[in-house]
Amino acid sequence: MEKSTMKLTRKIQLLVDLQTKEERREALDKLYQWQNRSFKAANLIITHLYVQEMIHEFFYLTEGIKYKLADEKKDELGILNRSRINSTYRVVSDRFKGEVPTNILGNINNTLINTFNKKKPEYWKGERSLMNFKRDIAFPFDMEGVKGLKFNPDKKAFCFRFFSIPVKTYLGRDFNDKWELMHQLAGGEIKLRTSHIKLKDGKIFMLATFEIEKENHILKPEMMAEASLSLEYPIVVKSGKAKLSIGTREEFLYRRLAIQAARKRVQEGVTYAKSGKGRKRKTKAVQRFHDLEKNYVSNRLHLYSRKLIDFCIKHQAGTLILLNQEDKMGIAKEEEFVLRNWSYYELMTKIKYKAEKAGIELITD
Repeated sequence: MEKSTMKLTRKIQLLVDLQTKEERREALDKLYQWQNRSFKAANLIITHLYVQEMIHEFFYLTEGIKYKLADEKKDELGILNRSRINSTYRVVSDRFKGEVPTNILGNINNTLINTFNKKKPEYWKGERSLMNFKRDIAFPFDMEGVKGLKFNPDKKAFCFRFFSIPVKTYLGRDFNDKWELMHQLAGGEIKLRTSHIKLKDGKIFMLATFEIEKENHILKPEMMAEASLSLEYPIVVKSGKAKLSIGTREEFLYRRLAIQAARKRVQEGVTYAKSGKGRKRKTKAVQRFHDLEKNYVSNRLHLYSRKLIDFCIKHQAGTLILLNQEDKMGIAKEEEFVLRNWSYYELMTKIKYKAEKAGIELITD
C-alpha cells in the first residue's frame, strides 16, 4: 500500500539565542565539539561494522573459531556479548560519554547501520570502498533534541533549546514555505524525523526533515501525461488533446549565458582590483554573479516543474511519463555546453519531488 506521507528537507539557519558574545562563542564551541566527536564516532562505527561483516572471510582463523554475529546469550555460535546494533553504539558511547549527547551518537549508529546494510553486497564484492567521513560532517539528531519549540512574536522567530543550547531560527527572505512547516511542527500537525546540524564558517544550519501528508487531488491513474525535456523548450507536456510548452530557450539559456558573460568580465578585472584584505574581498563581485546564476537557475526550474505538475493536476493525469530521457542523458554527458548549462538533473529532481507530493506516479522512459 502506498504511503500517504513523504519526507521533505529544508535548510534553516539557526542563531544562538544568548545575550553576550562570550556566551554565544561558548555555545558555538560546544557545537563544534559535538561535530568533532560525531566525525570520530562515524569513522569508528563504519570500521567496526565492516570488520564484523567480513570476519568470516578471515579464512586463516582456526576452524574451531565461532564467527556468527549474534549475542552469545541467544545463539551458542554467537561471538558478541550484546546485540550487534548495541555493540557499535557501546563502542562510541563508552569513548565519548559526556562529550556529546547520546541522542546524536544513537542516530549516527542507526543511520550508518541502515546505510551499510544497503551497500553490503558491494562491499563484499569489492566494488565499493568503505565510507570515509570528514571533519565537517553534518551530525544527526531527532525530535528529542528539540525542546520547547514555539514562535516568539517579539523576536519574530521560532525559539527552542537544541539539547542544552537556546537557539532561534532565521528564515531569510524566502520564508513562506519554511515558516509554514515550522508553524505546523510547533503545533504538532507534522513530525520531525532524523535531521542534521551543519556548521559552516561559524554559521549553524539545521537540515530539518519533516514528514508531511501528500496533497489530495482528484487524479485518474489511467489518465497519462507525456512530457519531454530539452534545451530548446525546457518542458513540453501533453495529455490527450491538451498541450503546453513551459519556458523557452531565450528565457532560460540566454539569460543564464548573460550572467556567465558578466561574471567572466568581472573575473578579468579582478587582477586590477585594489589589493589588501585578502582574496575574498577582491573576488566578492565574482561570487555575487555566481550566486545570482545559481539562484536564477533554481528559481526557473522550480517554476517549470511547478507548472508541469499543475498541468497534470488540472487534467487529472495520475501518471506522468518523461519520454526519451536516457538518450538525452547521453547527449548531455557528451556535449559539455549542454551539460554545463541545461541543469537537467536538477530539473528531474524537482519534478520527482513535486510529483510524489501531488500523488502522481512518475515513469521515466
